Amino acid sequence: MSEEKYRKAARTIVKAGILPFPISNIMIELLKLLIDEKQLNFIMAFRKKTSQTMEELKLSSKMSEDEIKTHVEKLAIRGFVFNQPNSKGIMVYRLMPLIMVGAFEYTFMKKIEFSKENEKIANLFAQLFDELADFIQDNYDMILPIFQKMIPFDRTVPFLDKNIEGEEIQITINKELEIPEEKVMTTQKVEEIIQKFDEIAVGHCFCRHHQDLLGNQCKQTDLRENCFTFGKSAKYVMEQGFGRMISKDEAITILKASEKDGLVHKAWHPHSDISKAETSICNCCKCCCGIFDWWRKGTMAMINSTNFLSYIDKNKCVGCGTCLEKCPVEAIQGDDNNKAERKAEWCIGCGVCAYFCPENAISLLEGMRTVFIPPPRLRK
Repeated sequence: MSEEKYRKAARTIVKAGILPFPISNIMIELLKLLIDEKQLNFIMAFRKKTSQTMEELKLSSKMSEDEIKTHVEKLAIRGFVFNQPNSKGIMVYRLMPLIMVGAFEYTFMKKIEFSKENEKIANLFAQLFDELADFIQDNYDMILPIFQKMIPFDRTVPFLDKNIEGEEIQITINKELEIPEEKVMTTQKVEEIIQKFDEIAVGHCFCRHHQDLLGNQCKQTDLRENCFTFGKSAKYVMEQGFGRMISKDEAITILKASEKDGLVHKAWHPHSDISKAETSICNCCKCCCGIFDWWRKGTMAMINSTNFLSYIDKNKCVGCGTCLEKCPVEAIQGDDNNKAERKAEWCIGCGVCAYFCPENAISLLEGMRTVFIPPPRLRK
């Protein structure tokens, strides 16, 4: 009976997200570590509607307000329920998925010790992602059209400053690409995004923290506490102990350190709607970041919104290979003359190549676009 209840709750949690996780023994084992059996009936109250007010939850769960608050308190601290007021000041309770954005992110956003239980949780998540990769690859032809219809998951915010021997140089922004009038132009400098918010929280990078628990050291950076949330998301992070509130100055200091290590700024918006204010910024490394790693492993497509496209001046390029090494999505290759050549449809406009180019041979063209790179097909 308990096993079946966990499976029903698992289906409800999976439906709250966008990725087609198969309901497996691995998932049930993981949920048993994260969720008490007493919370399962409450989770299933979200079957038909993932976001509900208290009055709606009373009807769907058939529980009292005190019972609901008790369940919310225990599930929120695990990252399974988001409890913050909407724009009208009405408290809304939203069931969170396993990932993007949900239990996985919040589990590893807070600093946790290297205990046997935490290592087990980390390993179960890794196994769950491997199962998803197998499922995607086994059903590639069926799932690819679903990816093609999805809107971008996140938005890349490029590096716009470059420091060489203490000298600040502005990367050239060439306005050569026409931008349709109906497109919303969002804030492009990461510092300007920070300045928009009075409430900023920082937590650990959940991807790198997860890999730490698996025994995989990041090859790109020693930074961990550089995952930002804003507004009511920041309040939630602080209230549940996933992170701490910081000043704008501290946030910018952390961002500058992230840039020096070549980390990519990725902004997240409510429901991936870039006309709405950002909820968070990730600073992603090439080796640990889930978005990059799952794409390389054939788990999901790279679907990204960006305002920029890198441009390589072949006359300045000396073929040093720095940009090939730094590009997080392998969008740059060497041509027949050993000079850098950019694959436009793969470029996410992060500006990492321009930031590190020793010859200043790379600039950014400006224009709103969506990058779609299908997951590699790893099986015939």
